[in-house]
Parts: sequence; C-alpha cells; structure tokens
Amino acid sequence: MSSTLPASQRAPRATMRAGWQAYMPLWLMSAPAMLLFAALVLVPLAMTLALTFYRFDPMSGPIAAFDLHNYVEVLGSSYFHTIFLRTFCIAALTTLLCIVIGTPEAYILSRMRDPWRSLFLLVILAPLLVSVVVRAFGWSMLLNMNGLVNQFFGLFGAGPFKLEYTTFAIVIALVHVMLPFMVIPVWTALQRLDPQTENAALSLMASPFTTMRRIVLPQLMPGILSGSLMVFGLSASAFAIPGLLGGRRLKVAATAVYDQFLSSMNWPLGATIAVLLLVANLVVMLTYYRVLERRYARSMG
Repeated sequence: MSSTLPASQRAPRATMRAGWQAYMPLWLMSAPAMLLFAALVLVPLAMTLALTFYRFDPMSGPIAAFDLHNYVEVLGSSYFHTIFLRTFCIAALTTLLCIVIGTPEAYILSRMRDPWRSLFLLVILAPLLVSVVVRAFGWSMLLNMNGLVNQFFGLFGAGPFKLEYTTFAIVIALVHVMLPFMVIPVWTALQRLDPQTENAALSLMASPFTTMRRIVLPQLMPGILSGSLMVFGLSASAFAIPGLLGGRRLKVAATAVYDQFLSSMNWPLGATIAVLLLVANLVVMLTYYRVLERRYARSMG
C-alpha cells in the first residue's frame, strides 16, 4: 500500500519515522528518572491530595469520604489566615533581604581575583555544609536573653532585649540559611556579563550609577529572578528554623502541618494545610515570575 503512495506523501512519513527512531533512546534513558520522580514526588502528592477529602474522627481517626469540610475550616478560619499571612510575610521579607545583601555580594565576588574569590566563595557556601538544625540552635544561643547579642548591648547599658521567639529571629536565621541560594544564581549571571559593556558605557560619559542601573542590573535580572524564586519557596516551606526560633506562639504553615499530623493526629486537616500551602506558593511564585519576566523583556527591548 505504501509503495503506491505518491512520493510527496511518502517523504513526510519517512521523516516522522526517522525522527521517532532517533528520539526513542532518549525516552528509554529518561524512563528510570521519570519513574523515580513519579514514585517519590507525584505519588505522595496524590496521596496527600486524596487525604484532604477524608473526615477526621477523634475516636477512629481518618475516615475515607469525599468531604470539603477541611478546606472550609482552613479557608474560613481567621486563625489559619494569620498563619498563612505570617508565613508569606516572613518569606517575602527574607527574599527582599537576600536580594539586597546577595546581589552586591555576588557583584563584589565576581570582581575579585583568585585566591580571594575562591576563599570568599567558600565562606558564602559554608552555611550549606552545616545542618539547618545546628544553625538554628546557634542562632538561638546568640539571640536568647543571655546570649552574645544581649551581652554586647549590655556593654552600653542597654537591654536585655527579647530577640528569641520573635519574627526578627526567624527572618535573620532564614537570611543566613538562604543567602547562598541568592548569591550563586546572581554570580552565575555575572559570569555571562561582558565587562567591556561597562567600560563602553563609562567611556560614553555615563555615571557609575547609570551604568549599574541601565547596563548591569538588567542583565542580572535572570539571576535575581531564579534566586528569589528559590529563596521564597524554601522560606515559605521552612520548618526547622521557625519551629526552633519561633516557638509555639509564632506558628507558620509548616509548623501547623507538623502539629496537626503529630500532635492532634488530624491528618486530613494537616494534609489540607500542606496542599493549600503548595498551591498558594505556586500562585505567588508564578505571578512573581510573570511580572519580572515582562519587566525584564521590556527593559531589554
């Protein structure tokens, strides 16, 4: 049958068959990774989503039923509204501080020469080599009533101040943990920046501030965008630092999920908070990405 087809119809079919045979090994090589991703990510997410529709009985535990009561309870409660608002305010403030601190830090790092650049890069990455729990305990010892910070203020006759179990303590510790996730993407973007463009702008009588604003900063936006997305997502879902430095009073979404699963044993409600946190996090990050992407495209023409 195929031999009777015109040449104009046989050529596209042969091309499609050759293309499918060429891409078949890629599908086969990526199949184990896709199966692992499905087993470790997609299946647990699907099970958590299904758990949100269960009912909870204090005597018998979760009961399988298609019920939206958990969503109504979370979305209609001012208590959970406060928790989510606190979560995203802390994440936004942490992201802003990481941008303000990490962008100049990455710019200075890119202008250094070896061995100083390697040494300071190691200092920036050093927090990633220490457990988050250890870092949280370290900040707890620094910020408590008898910690080094209050002892320093005591030298000037001030304090002691209540720094531990406050939003300030959570944000400071999160900035310390998340700063490498901002510095590395911005530093990577700077590696693609041609230094001659800055020299050309300066030779055309542009001020250093104008050169930074019109030449350097627009080319850093992809690095700032990717870094801020990582910092915001990790800060909004952080558990160890808010749990250790925020205490029982300053709850965030992650600690609320922990309490529902392990303290109240209300797994359906905990799964609902986790799913809503994931959805809200995705909405905020995608909106932020779209807005900055449009501004970056407009600035680059």
